Amino acid sequence: MKYTISLLVAGLLSISLSTWGAEKQTVTMNLKSPQVTNGQSFHNQQIFNHWGCTGKNVSPELQWDKVPDGTKSFAVTMYDPNAPTGSGWWHWVVINIAGDVHSLTENAGKEGGKQLPKGARMLRNDFGFEGYGGACPPPDATPHQYHITVYALDIANLDVDSNASPAMAGYYILQHMLAKAVLTAPTNKR
Repeated sequence: MKYTISLLVAGLLSISLSTWGAEKQTVTMNLKSPQVTNGQSFHNQQIFNHWGCTGKNVSPELQWDKVPDGTKSFAVTMYDPNAPTGSGWWHWVVINIAGDVHSLTENAGKEGGKQLPKGARMLRNDFGFEGYGGACPPPDATPHQYHITVYALDIANLDVDSNASPAMAGYYILQHMLAKAVLTAPTNKR
């Protein structure tokens, strides 16, 4: 083990410990979808079918790999940081996807969750229901950046109340995140 001791300007003692050849694992997960191409707009299938939007509201198939060691579960979210709310818009939150599952089928986000892998569950989105709520930017909006993210977590189950907000789930997800992968779809169609 190599020990490094340095004195900071403020007079505080700083100790740095590291091991030769045993650096922390850095993993870059991959996320792909047959229906979503990173940087390209959603197809009509992933657009919401209410609030003036006329899409099919089908969640895309997702597949991920290059998962870090120690992954015990996954979470998937779809979030629009550009929604005119002051806090963005949560379109989809799925938690407690088992660590040996590396995909979600197309329309896994259907209300009721019957197409989710065993043990996984959805939380209420900002539309007010447990399921996938597709993209639905305001009329004449500049493109919104919809982020679909899969998170590798160091815990098997997030103990999040079924009435919790998506932001609360996000808090717990980030506390246990080992790695993540993101697909972004800029969309302004209704």
